[in-house]
Amino acid sequence: MLSRKVTRPIAPHISFPENTNDDHYYAIQRGHARFAIYFLTSVAFLFLSVFIAAGQGSISLSFQDVFSGVLLCGEHSQTCGLTAVEQQIIWDIRLPRIFMALLTGAGLSITGAILQSVTRNPLADPYLFGISSGAALGAVVAMSLMAALSATVFSVSVVSVTIPIISVTTGALLGGALSVFLMLLLAGKSAAQVDKLLLSGVAVSFMLSAFTSLVIYYSSPETATTLLFWLMGSFSGADWGDLILPLVIISLGSCVFFLFGRWLLVMQSGEESAITLGVPVHQLRLGMLILCSVITAVLVAEVGGIGFVGLMIPHICRLLVGAQIHRVLAMSLVVGGSFMIWVDIVANSLLQDQVLPVGIVTSALGSVFFFIILKNRQAS
Repeated sequence: MLSRKVTRPIAPHISFPENTNDDHYYAIQRGHARFAIYFLTSVAFLFLSVFIAAGQGSISLSFQDVFSGVLLCGEHSQTCGLTAVEQQIIWDIRLPRIFMALLTGAGLSITGAILQSVTRNPLADPYLFGISSGAALGAVVAMSLMAALSATVFSVSVVSVTIPIISVTTGALLGGALSVFLMLLLAGKSAAQVDKLLLSGVAVSFMLSAFTSLVIYYSSPETATTLLFWLMGSFSGADWGDLILPLVIISLGSCVFFLFGRWLLVMQSGEESAITLGVPVHQLRLGMLILCSVITAVLVAEVGGIGFVGLMIPHICRLLVGAQIHRVLAMSLVVGGSFMIWVDIVANSLLQDQVLPVGIVTSALGSVFFFIILKNRQAS
């Protein structure tokens, strides 16, 4: 008996994928190229922002004058066509202020990106976690105590607040550590649940802000006025010496963040997956919280309370380069620095003959951004 071989025709609507590995490879290369373009563009815009900001102020300088005064001529050179007063304005007043704004924006942005990564919550940032409030409380207590004892021990001028910055920084560091401790204590066994951890941070933020207001209320009128203006954030009075500690802390912290980038990337897929792959989730989260509190405390001691920067910038960077943690961190440093420079420009030029506190501008922008994030989460 003859057997007939039956062949079934393949349906014409069925298609088999070809060269899926090649498609994945090209997708990765496109991602690398996109990141390189955005990063280099952001770096170029950052340099441009520095030169533009150096020409803004009560004495306006052209871009050409600033460029020649910064790059082509030295600080005390007489060959660039600028007067000695103009050179002093650029080198001793504006450039330290600009670089302090750059460091502040970069530091707050990268800490916000880290907090959003380890908690997997898009609303996390140093301000909402209570870290900024704790650092502000510690710094305010240090300033008030030193102002009260200035006549006998510390030789501090209350009006100009010429306080040794190491004392203010120590108070801010202790306050930041206190806020992290209270947040973890309030969360208790629920600290592993990121939503409850964030709610605990918000509660700690309000509590420490209340204590800060209490300290200011019982301070002398001169000290209270100075502290209130300082709490709203300002880069006025920054000099080259003030840049050393923030630069060192942010540089070391950024190196640690990039070093643990693989673990942070794994945590984005979920805690259970990260634990399965051997990532010490709870220890990593605690270490990142402590390091973020140190960076935030140092910046708060230098410039006061500036909120919502760590909330906005990481989201903008993710829209540009995706959610890959190394790219988000690198972009946050650059974009955050540029953003804060332009916020300072707006704060100095928005009102005639008056300097608007930087924290007011960032809070206004951050509240709108916060509302947009909530609307998008409700829509999704």
